Amino acid sequence: PRAKRSNFKSSQDDAESPHGPLNVYRLPSPSRNSSFANAFHSIDHHWSESQFATASSDAAVHLWDPERSTPITTFNNLWGSDDTVTTVRYNPAERDLIAHCSSDRGIGLHDTRTASALQKTIMGMKSNCLEWNPMEPFMFVVGNEDYNAYTFDMRKLSRPTTIFKGHVGAVMSVGWSPTGTEFVTGSYDKTIRIFSTRKEGGTASHGGYGSNGTARDIYHTKRMQRIFCIGYTQDHKYILSGSDDTNIRMWKARSSEKIGQLSAREESSLQYRQALVQKYSHLPEVKRIHKARRVPKFIKKETEQAMVQKEKRRRKETNVIKHSKPGTQKYTDEKGKVVIKTVD
Repeated sequence: PRAKRSNFKSSQDDAESPHGPLNVYRLPSPSRNSSFANAFHSIDHHWSESQFATASSDAAVHLWDPERSTPITTFNNLWGSDDTVTTVRYNPAERDLIAHCSSDRGIGLHDTRTASALQKTIMGMKSNCLEWNPMEPFMFVVGNEDYNAYTFDMRKLSRPTTIFKGHVGAVMSVGWSPTGTEFVTGSYDKTIRIFSTRKEGGTASHGGYGSNGTARDIYHTKRMQRIFCIGYTQDHKYILSGSDDTNIRMWKARSSEKIGQLSAREESSLQYRQALVQKYSHLPEVKRIHKARRVPKFIKKETEQAMVQKEKRRRKETNVIKHSKPGTQKYTDEKGKVVIKTVD
């Protein structure tokens, strides 16, 4: 809902203007003698109520009412952390549930009804973005500085449900499809990747065909630079991306899909070809043709280097276990290494 005009004056510097803002909301300065104001890093509006939440550099999540100039609730005891909160998002189903990302590598959950912090998980590196799945709202995805995206079940934050790989730069932005079956990521490596989270008829929390953590498609251009914001259109057919080369680009969600209305014959032919690809996808020749994507030379080089480093780490872990006292060292799966600890 649109915010109503308030009667208060939030600042003497804001002169009345027909083209100016209706209201200006500011956080108090850290001290009386300081003119420094805490910067806002993220904002999200409640799905049904006249309320919005902000993430700021004062290591707090603030809840605001459009009719008031000061926050109505402040979550400033973020499990003892004094680091900046970078992202805040309301859950689309549990309307009183908020998730946030902070610079201390944490992902936290809050309950606005009781004004309490629920749980926090600390990852190996900082998460830059977070989005809830619109169709399965107990799931959310985060884009991380370690070049990967992770899906989590909010009921079990101790390990991710799936790791999505492929980028060779930090994941700066993520956006869910309105269907909740796939999401798109924008990265510092100047590419866009589309990941499927489930097979047809399955659920996002249970794997399946297409949910092996690899991108089904990769978009890039020579001129496009680092991508900081990305999202789907509501009809699921297009993707919008914003990069620091001052351009907004529109992409087809499925690059081979025809724009416009399909005839019955065209639609039947398309479904038949898709069924053939899925039926014979286990054959090496079909898999190679279906999954082949041209990528820039530097991304191919970085990917090869990352594979060498991964093999080194695996070999080192094997040698440590081999030459240690039996029972003292164990193999740890990749998902178990993502989360450092959880805090209640």
